[in-house]
Amino acid sequence: MPSESGSSTGQTAHLTPFSTPYASQRDIPKYRIPENGAPGDTVYEMLKDELDLDGRPNLNVASFVDTYLDDNAQKLMAENMGKNLADNDEYPAMLSIANRCVSILAHLWGVQKGDKAVGSPTVGSSEAIHLGGLAMKRRWQERRRAQGKDTSKPNIIMGANAQVALLKFARYFEVEARVLPVSEKSKFCLDPDLVRENVDENTIGVFVILGSTYTGHYEPVETISKILDEYEEKTGVWIPIHVDAASGGFVAPFTYAGTGGWKWNFELARVVSINASGHKYGLVTPGVGWIVWRDQSYLPKDLVFELHYLGGTEESYTLNFSRPGAQIIVQYYNLIHLGFQGYREVVENCLANARILSKSLEATGWYTCVSDIHRPAPTNHTTSSTTAAAASDAAHRAKDALTSAATTGRLLAGPTLGPATPRQNNNVETSAAYVAGLPVVSFRFADEFRREYPHIKQETVSLLLRARQWIVPNYALPPGEDDTEILRVVVRVNMSFDLLDRLVTDVVQVTETLMQKDEVDLSILQEQQRKGPVVKKKKEDEEEEKEKEGEGRKVKRVGEEVKKRMADGIHRTVC
Repeated sequence: MPSESGSSTGQTAHLTPFSTPYASQRDIPKYRIPENGAPGDTVYEMLKDELDLDGRPNLNVASFVDTYLDDNAQKLMAENMGKNLADNDEYPAMLSIANRCVSILAHLWGVQKGDKAVGSPTVGSSEAIHLGGLAMKRRWQERRRAQGKDTSKPNIIMGANAQVALLKFARYFEVEARVLPVSEKSKFCLDPDLVRENVDENTIGVFVILGSTYTGHYEPVETISKILDEYEEKTGVWIPIHVDAASGGFVAPFTYAGTGGWKWNFELARVVSINASGHKYGLVTPGVGWIVWRDQSYLPKDLVFELHYLGGTEESYTLNFSRPGAQIIVQYYNLIHLGFQGYREVVENCLANARILSKSLEATGWYTCVSDIHRPAPTNHTTSSTTAAAASDAAHRAKDALTSAATTGRLLAGPTLGPATPRQNNNVETSAAYVAGLPVVSFRFADEFRREYPHIKQETVSLLLRARQWIVPNYALPPGEDDTEILRVVVRVNMSFDLLDRLVTDVVQVTETLMQKDEVDLSILQEQQRKGPVVKKKKEDEEEEKEKEGEGRKVKRVGEEVKKRMADGIHRTVC
């Protein structure tokens, strides 16, 4: 560990013509608190310089997390950053705003007349998913106890493409995770046929994802709901659905495509809770998420705490207590400032840019897209007009709800139907003409390219793009399909057409560079990419390696394969 003692010599005066970080005779402590402090501007400059080594958020197309706030949103964030959302009695206006957001989202997600939706802001979708899972587990336990049955073996269904937060829920709260294989046939998402084969009386619920982090596909919520209907008819066992709409919750309701004509939200009686991340396509910076239950009866009472705190009484059903409140205020600002049409314009523009990127990559002949949002929408399951109408109903109810909130401060109680959504709007092609999904472009080398250039590794494209400041991850598809690796770009609101043009140009130039290099050059580059920090080995480890070498066994060199291939561990994506 580096020495942490402060320099006792060469102290540079604070007031100098240049900032003191450039004075080489002053040590900066890193791992222990210093005995004496340092001037604020010195520490600021030091931290600023170190943080320059981070990637640029605007060019980080690996993440779903929003990196842009307009000026008014930034002012609201700064003015309210000291407010604690847990202090409801002290900040009643902020609590009221949080409740309004829950109401707006409940309407956006198709709350039905007569239901009394409840919900809460969370730190992110991870917390929201855990709360949704806990509620399903508690209700399953209550039903089983009432029937005099065992409650010791709960299980929950999810696809192998599930985000790590879903797996954490199962592990942390002692629920068997039945992780079902995905395939190209199922669009690398939860396979409804496998759901049918794996549910039983101990299944507390099914996690269905509205927007896979791998390819952006929506999982078929309505199809899975019908399978569970059939199972209930045969067995009498009722199994609910929680929709993880971390990204899709702020995309599908606003797009012309919707979810391709299929229901996904509270219009399906089996969908009992939905979560979304406000800090993704809700257009707020980290961290805020949302959990909404279709009716208060689906939130078990033993998960609700009545708190007597700082002179007030409040109800709490979150895993966190103290948490920032500024993001909730910015969320409400966005909902009212943008309104339905503003959000629609944002996500339609993101989808349009994603289609341009997809088609540009495939036009090179070097890449093929695993995502489908640039492919024409299928029309074989119903007529185009019926599909459009089904996709628009919830959207128009949400539009009316948002308009009502903005103009009167109140939300409409019941559904309001609107006309069918067009495939074109003012002669501009909309997402309705294409496969529904998130603005995500997942792509890989084309088969012909791989045959012609077998020595080029796809991970090298990611590395060379990083040298141009782009963060474009390369990683394996979910277990079972992990022989295929993909590069993935998440198109967010800050992706302008000019920036998109630059990205396409850089991908093309990087690929051309690799095509012009020989196998030896690329092997050196790939070796550097695999190496992590060199760790000094213990003496006993060195002796063990020598012993293995003596036995003629292959030994990894220091730094080789330090990091596991992503397929070998849990796939992490931002939530």
